[in-house]
Amino acid sequence: MPTYDVLSMGRSSIDLYSNDIGAPFEEISSFAALVGGCPTNISVGTRRLGVKSALLTGIGDDHVGKLILHFLNREGVETRFIPTKSGHRTSAVLLGIQPPDKFPITFYRDNCADIELNIDDVLAAPIRDTRLLLISGTGLSKDPSRAATLFAAETAGEAGAAVVLDIDYRVTAWPDVRAFGVTIRNALPLCDVAIGTEEEIMAATGASSGEAGVDRLLKGVRKAVVYKLGADGSRVYTTSGEIYDAAPFRIQVLNTLGAGDAFASGFIYGYLSGWGWAKAARMGNATGAIVVTRQGCANAMPGIDEVMAFVAQHGGF
Repeated sequence: MPTYDVLSMGRSSIDLYSNDIGAPFEEISSFAALVGGCPTNISVGTRRLGVKSALLTGIGDDHVGKLILHFLNREGVETRFIPTKSGHRTSAVLLGIQPPDKFPITFYRDNCADIELNIDDVLAAPIRDTRLLLISGTGLSKDPSRAATLFAAETAGEAGAAVVLDIDYRVTAWPDVRAFGVTIRNALPLCDVAIGTEEEIMAATGASSGEAGVDRLLKGVRKAVVYKLGADGSRVYTTSGEIYDAAPFRIQVLNTLGAGDAFASGFIYGYLSGWGWAKAARMGNATGAIVVTRQGCANAMPGIDEVMAFVAQHGGF
């Protein structure tokens, strides 16, 4: 039996969230210091659900890196495989919150540490000792992280672990959306499941609609494409032709940032629990719905008891 349930690989950051809810970005007076980055958020989200979770990211030899490690250690995420990249900085993100639909975001990723992950870092991590590897699109944006991420996915698959790709399209990480698309499509044969929003699926495929993009992704991925539909829930398309709908949870939205990573955390929990596609996606809808009512990403992830109570209050699975 593998030691870890989930090994998440890729981006980490300090997320500075506006404390002035509703204020235009230029009028923000203060920020809350939280932890973020798609794979980092998922490592925390799955851990809070009771999954044994490890993280492979890169941090700088700086106070921000120490803050992230302190938070992860407190959460119980395994951090001993995280290398410090001297000469590089832990990344940062600044975020505004203007409900219901404006959430301006600025990334500071010049010379960032996590994009310096390399194949030696992968070899030092428990790639062959985990049930599931989570990778993200941003980790594929530059070498050496690109090669390291592909090597990790290849190694995990050879060892019998599931590989899940969070498409995670960030415009500022790519010189051209076409470069993003061809990179994602080349990675798909190494992945069992790909997860994305309409925008991400279209960017990854060059398709004119989310549904057309799903069809293209299904030609590459091994098992399924999970289509996040926001307020409309989610839908799972399998390579064998089945389609499963998961109903949404109706809530008041404060902040959509982090909702996708919360969804992935809940979905992965259901997947590893042996649930069917629809129930796993419904679990993802629940964790995502809880997080959109809060400020923050990793810090806002719910625990298993809270999620199960929430689901019960909203009609069950």
